[in-house]
Amino acid sequence: MTSEQADRDFPFVLNRSCYIPINRWQNQPQLRDAIPELVSLFETTIADDSSSAATQHLRALVRDFTQTEQYRVLRDIAREIEQKSHRRFHCETKPLGSLIRRYPYLYEHRWLDRNAPGEQMQQIRSMRERKQQQFDLDLSQYVLTRRSRGRERVREHLTRNPTLLSDSQLNFAIDHFTSKIDGVNTYRDLARQFRSYTRQTRSYRTFKDELYEYLMTSVDRINPKYARGQFNQRLYQHLQNTLPQNDRQKLNEDLWHKTCRKLLDFLVVEHSRQPDHYVFLDLSANLGSAPTIGILLKIVLCCDRVKSYLEQRFAILFDRYEDAAKNSITWLVDSLENLNVAFSLHFRHSHSSLSF
Repeated sequence: MTSEQADRDFPFVLNRSCYIPINRWQNQPQLRDAIPELVSLFETTIADDSSSAATQHLRALVRDFTQTEQYRVLRDIAREIEQKSHRRFHCETKPLGSLIRRYPYLYEHRWLDRNAPGEQMQQIRSMRERKQQQFDLDLSQYVLTRRSRGRERVREHLTRNPTLLSDSQLNFAIDHFTSKIDGVNTYRDLARQFRSYTRQTRSYRTFKDELYEYLMTSVDRINPKYARGQFNQRLYQHLQNTLPQNDRQKLNEDLWHKTCRKLLDFLVVEHSRQPDHYVFLDLSANLGSAPTIGILLKIVLCCDRVKSYLEQRFAILFDRYEDAAKNSITWLVDSLENLNVAFSLHFRHSHSSLSF
């Protein structure tokens, strides 16, 4: 353990050694509680009274491991398992980080990097799949209960709200994401029509004008005064400044993709180094969380390639506010919950029988 190479390799070896039992325990419910216990051992203080230089060096390497990204992922996994039985959080002072288990669309973006070992990737993706399926099922049951008015026994059995939103907030979100938003078309209908319409668009510049109108109709419908204010000017200017060198070109899939990515940067947050998210805060304050998520949904439904990129934007916000108390960032918690609902309703797994 004295060579420089050994020191560099130590966190990767230790990380992989942890995942060997974790992957085994995860598949055995009676052993899952051992995972948080294993991870908690790294927080245990050991009296450093050994006279052995090798022992002291090894302990120093273990301490250094607790400052790595690999350990943060282990800690988050342990936290997710510890809290799995809790469906709702009643303590408003809990940090946002304690809610990570609720948002499967964040798992891979927070817990995986390009150097992650195969065992870790398998574990995280399996966790995401299980959690997403459970949420889809819980939300489906909640929606079915709303449809079975008058059938008290069914409602009593299935009516549990699977989100941190109030019942009225959740009901509004479900209606907003699935109903005919303009009185005639759903979000998916509008996205399909817009996608079809742009096939006739002559130039990229014209497409950006059409995209502006497609998005602003939602803002104008919710808050006309706000739509006529500074936001519409900022959005229009942003689109005009997006890839202007391509304005005379014919619209293609590559331009679609790049434009939607830059639009999500503008509407949510661009990168972790400077996590400026004023526009998103402004939208949430003036439109509400569900309609704001609805605007993002309109983009993803038109270009599903950017769904993962949108997830990354929210992972950046989650990282930014990880230590903040839940009750101090209700705008973000509500947004995370609404995004969970929107994704479930529009990208649900095939096991769910609900359709809209």
